[in-house]
Amino acid sequence: MDDVREIIILGAGCAGWTAAIYTARANLNPLLFTGDELGGQLALTTEVENYPGFPEGILGPELTGRFEKQARRFGTEVKIERVTGVDFSGRPLRIITRKGEYAAKSVIICTGSAPRKLDVPGETELWGKGVTACATCDGAFFREQEIAVVGGGDTAAEEATFLTRFASKVYLVHRRDRLRASDIMAKRVMDNAKIEPVWNSVVTECLGDRESGLTGLRLKNVENGEASELPVTGFFLAIGHVPNTQIFDGQVELDQGGYVVTDSRQRTNVPGVFAAGDVQDHVWQQAVTAAGTGCAAALAAEKFLDELAGEAYPGAR
Repeated sequence: MDDVREIIILGAGCAGWTAAIYTARANLNPLLFTGDELGGQLALTTEVENYPGFPEGILGPELTGRFEKQARRFGTEVKIERVTGVDFSGRPLRIITRKGEYAAKSVIICTGSAPRKLDVPGETELWGKGVTACATCDGAFFREQEIAVVGGGDTAAEEATFLTRFASKVYLVHRRDRLRASDIMAKRVMDNAKIEPVWNSVVTECLGDRESGLTGLRLKNVENGEASELPVTGFFLAIGHVPNTQIFDGQVELDQGGYVVTDSRQRTNVPGVFAAGDVQDHVWQQAVTAAGTGCAAALAAEKFLDELAGEAYPGAR
């Protein structure tokens, strides 16, 4: 490995493409690995209405396609490869893929997170067609419709409450007979006339098809086993996210939820390694915040590389 890159970016979502745009314009010749999901979670979203600059909205895949085109325009090298391991224990930093090994002076981790799913029939087929995991992103598409949220923690309570701004009715499906949410959030749910809890129940199937979208949910009562159907046109999963950080365990500091720990400048505990987007943000998880942290990580990496100007690496470019 005599070719040591200035910077390698891991991930092709909003954060990764933004970092690529900034580092490419800084003449750092970034190399970006897309992984298996080109475009990240945004590529699985139908219409995006809350990204600045698109007053009429834009399809998620189209927006990520524009990001990619812009990054390539400034010279980003893109490899459609999955990173299988990293070694941040020494210099240069090492990236391992199925096809080989790469080395870099700096790395920006933008591998994102994935919503925790139920793994029930119809869930995958109807994703983006009524099934989603982002109330902030998709709530406005369900004005005056009856919808459902699954979960029992603060996130589920917050999303159900938020969705009452749009929906005519929100069913909150929970496997227990009371919420796990904090008292104040649980009270807001119980005091909201538009929210109807469905206790002691689990979702066993999402009903509908890609053409007509979600038409309902099949439920099972966990106490008596009774099956029922809930006619809804929207279904929001609020059971958490899983950060894509498995390959970074033991390489950078992770919090209890598995998210990469960064400071206010997107720096990890390893010099030269930065993180941006949902992989280090378990609070907001929005396209625009991911892009913002991607920008910040790129600027921080550029500053780091400037400070390394006198340090030689064989083959650096």
